[in-house]
Amino acid sequence: MSNAGMFVEAARLSDMTPDRPVIARVGEYEVAIFLVDGELAAYENACPHQGGPIGEGQIEGATVTCPWHAWTFDLHSGEMAIGPGFARLRRFDSRTRDGWVEVAAEPDPL
Repeated sequence: MSNAGMFVEAARLSDMTPDRPVIARVGEYEVAIFLVDGELAAYENACPHQGGPIGEGQIEGATVTCPWHAWTFDLHSGEMAIGPGFARLRRFDSRTRDGWVEVAAEPDPL
């Protein structure tokens, strides 16, 4: 059975702050959920470089920098800050419902 289209409760909306993501287990994935400019952005908690925990990175405005090797990503698009096409974070659809942040059970296709 496919998980496509399924959403999982991942965090309370009241726990979200712009300076720190919430890390949640969503099925087989660990997901970092960011609050960026009032919008949710959910990405696999793994830098595409060597799997560093992106949710533990330094947040500055709408970017996050991986704590392992300083790769920086735009939190709106998931793209590496040096330019589109170089590397990107695996994005998960997210939404709010009844005070909860829900995250898709599977990431968007790459």
